[in-house]
Formats: sequence, C-alpha cells, structure tokens
Amino acid sequence: MVFIKLRQMTAAFLSNNGKFLMLKKAGNKFYQEEFWSGLGGHIEAHEIKSPREACLREIFEESGISEVDVRNLKLKYVLLRLKEDEIRQQFVYFGETVAEEVIPSEEGELHWISINEIRKLHMSSIIGFMIDHYLQNPDIEHVMVGTLTVGHDHKPQIQWAELKDPIVF
Repeated sequence: MVFIKLRQMTAAFLSNNGKFLMLKKAGNKFYQEEFWSGLGGHIEAHEIKSPREACLREIFEESGISEVDVRNLKLKYVLLRLKEDEIRQQFVYFGETVAEEVIPSEEGELHWISINEIRKLHMSSIIGFMIDHYLQNPDIEHVMVGTLTVGHDHKPQIQWAELKDPIVF
C-alpha cells in the first residue's frame, strides 16, 4: 500500500517597474541546467493556516525585502501536482514591491526580468503553465486552481478551475 504525503509550498512573483524578481538556481542532483522560479519555499508547521505568512517569510529570507516594502500581495493561484508518492500544493501570490535592491540569496541568483522575457526562462512545467495563464489573464480577480496532469500524448498539461464558494441555500 502506498501512502500519499502532502508537501505545501508558497511562491511569490513580485513586480517593480514592469519587471519581476526571479530566482535563478544552478543545476544540482534534481535538474542538470539552470532553473528559474519566483521566491518561495515550504510552509512551516506554525504557518499551516497562513500561506501568506509563509510567503512573506520566504520573500524576506530570499531577497531581504520586508513586508513593509510589499504592496497588493494577493493569492492568485493554487497549483496541484502529484510527484511520485507526494501531492505538492503551492500557493502562488503576485504583488508589487517598492524595493529595487535585494540581498544575495543562498538559494540562487536574483534578477529583475521583464514579463515578456520570463516565459523564455527554463522553469517547471506547472510554473510555466501558470505564467502563460497569468499573461493571458493579467486582470483576473479570483483565485485559479491549476492541476498538472498528463494528456493523451503523454505530455504535461494543466486543467484550470476558478476557486469560488458556491452559494448554498
């Protein structure tokens, strides 16, 4: 019998003057080439009821940007994928920052990248699908849930749904 574990994570995509702060990670045992992502990481046990708190902590740890320098941080996506015996759930926030200077991160190199250049970067399939969705729907107001799956062609694909509270009478 296989037991499914749950890994909860958070990610932030912060913009400043039309550019997003992105983290470039060098190759390691999990991926051979450079790999790009937003700021983020695992949700700690004491943050389990507040992914936003975890997101703000990760922003500060990875860039030195404090909460007072972050504006309009909104949950835009909840991403789900199955990786071997683990469900990975990621809460993805978008916001702005007035900060331009960042501190070096042990996680990788920080770069300000224009929105039009982000999709050219090497990143995970699920983040790539999310960026595509965001570019096509920049003014979306509700939270979207994206579930990574495999199509008939055996290639990754994503299924989108709006996260809405149904009115029950």
